[in-house]
Amino acid sequence: MSIPVADPRLLSIHDYTYTLPAERIAPEPLPDRDQSRLLVYRSGHITNQTFHNLPTELPSDTLLVFNDTKVVQARLFCRKPSGGQVELFCLEPVAPHSAIELAMQQTGECVWKCLVGNGKRWKSGPVSLNFTAQGQAATLIAERAEAVDGYSLIKFSWNPATLPFAEVLRGAGHLPLPPYLNREDTEADAVRYQTVYATHEGAVAAPTAGLHFSDAVVADLAERGITTARVTLHVGAGTFQPVKAARMADHTMHGEPFVVQAEVLRQLLAHHLRPLIAVGTTSLRTLESLYWLGVQAAAGQLPPNTLPHVAQWQPYTPGSDLAATSALKALLEYLDAQQLDALHATTQLLIAPGYQFRMIQGLVTNFHQPESTLLLLVAALLGPDWRRVYEHALTNGYRFLSYGDSSLLLPDSL
Repeated sequence: MSIPVADPRLLSIHDYTYTLPAERIAPEPLPDRDQSRLLVYRSGHITNQTFHNLPTELPSDTLLVFNDTKVVQARLFCRKPSGGQVELFCLEPVAPHSAIELAMQQTGECVWKCLVGNGKRWKSGPVSLNFTAQGQAATLIAERAEAVDGYSLIKFSWNPATLPFAEVLRGAGHLPLPPYLNREDTEADAVRYQTVYATHEGAVAAPTAGLHFSDAVVADLAERGITTARVTLHVGAGTFQPVKAARMADHTMHGEPFVVQAEVLRQLLAHHLRPLIAVGTTSLRTLESLYWLGVQAAAGQLPPNTLPHVAQWQPYTPGSDLAATSALKALLEYLDAQQLDALHATTQLLIAPGYQFRMIQGLVTNFHQPESTLLLLVAALLGPDWRRVYEHALTNGYRFLSYGDSSLLLPDSL
């Protein structure tokens, strides 16, 4: 399914570009989620569809995998005592918990890694923000602890201290829309920049392939007997990180936490030899990461009481020909031995041309930015045909990026 190259670490991101006119970037979502356009690529043949027809384009024995992460209102506009504004973009928790699920329930105070806007004007001292949470007045105080690798560690404290941090963000924060939209979030974005199946809070960017699914499309999938499963990968701000290195070997992928229930692993195992299609690049990276964690588990390289991790280049070093079923069985045995009902892990997996897909047979995804790691992933799946797909989309009036149109990519006949 992938097109091999000598070594994907030698790739130049400049070979994965195209001209994207600004007017082709969708600034707003369409009125109806499932009325976006759907480009269908099937074994080299391209057709135009509408997204609400997706269920008719899928093989009847498909297992469709969603990422059910929920975007948090991670942008905080605080004020200095002098009145000047400081923007804090919460990226990931540091203390007392680094696990996002626990961090969102933390009360009283916490420390997060943040990007700081107008940071040069914030020399010292606290900044604050008044807001309303659960029907009561509340105040958030932020203090800069230290700078680390271009980020700042920010200590937050709030009153009432009994509020969980999730409620603080809901009351005080704004949705972190992609910077290329170049606008503030609106009440409409609060609904439309979430998937209809968003459940677990923790993402700072939406899994945008899922934004096209309406309740009607989800119901149609069920009526047609198409099975679904959910994983949770909390999308980080690194999804917007440009590739600046001349070679991919010099680009560092951001790590992202994910959770997969044991019952989903069993569902994937039972679905062997039938089409497995990921909704979005985050679902795809999660599914492929499961394989590489299974390789580690089969080799006894997942010690207890550690957070399993997939390194960026693990698939490209002398690896394993382990079958996907064997990898899934090894993960289930690992969870059973640890008496766990879910796999919690992190991944830095970079999927680039030369990658051999182990788990998935297709992908539902939007149209991605030039010279991005997401475009590399599409090129790994389609080979040189990625250019033909994007040229077709540009020629035929498709809308691009987060609020843009969608595609169903099926490289092989299903």
